[in-house]
Amino acid sequence: MARGKTRPFDPKAFLAQSGLGRTILQYPKNQAIFVQGEPADAVFYIQKGRVKLTVLSQQGKEATIALLGPEDFLGEGCITSDQPQRMASATAITECSVLRIQKQAMLGALHREHAFSDLFVAYLVTRNSQIQEDLVDQLFNSAEKRLARTLLLLARFGKEGRSETVLPKISQETLAEMVGTTRARVNFFMNRFRRLGFIHYNGGLEIHSSLLDVVLHD
Repeated sequence: MARGKTRPFDPKAFLAQSGLGRTILQYPKNQAIFVQGEPADAVFYIQKGRVKLTVLSQQGKEATIALLGPEDFLGEGCITSDQPQRMASATAITECSVLRIQKQAMLGALHREHAFSDLFVAYLVTRNSQIQEDLVDQLFNSAEKRLARTLLLLARFGKEGRSETVLPKISQETLAEMVGTTRARVNFFMNRFRRLGFIHYNGGLEIHSSLLDVVLHD
């Protein structure tokens, strides 16, 4: 009798189910997933919902550095030996379903499974490129362009090839923190984008691909 073939490793299935060293957790809106300064002992994978990453300075000033969604990783820095503590805080801004992967389980999967390692490395490269683009954006672009780019990123423009609702509610204060401007300026530009038809409020914030014209226009 022939032996049954071993099923090939499926990284999507790995990230969809609990198992050894993996736990699926549910977070209500506004609950902390981890807090800056806590031990960095696990990687998190967002299955559903949105998460805000913030950093707190020694002077007590808080800044939002990213808004992440489904298929994004959190706390991936823990897999390096030189980051024993969380460098930022992660908070659910909608109801979230998150897979918690213990550090050793994550390292084991990365060593054993090439498909998973490829997926994770590709994610890290993409995130690193986005961080560099964010820095260039802050240094050289106007607040209006920075806001337009932030909205397009939140809508995952280009990933799905269509516009989508960003969030039922996203505060202008959060957008101002990410863009590096004031709430008053964000309010001014949001009203302008709405008048021009770039965004639409319909039970949530819908971003249209035409908003890209603001980013590309010199």
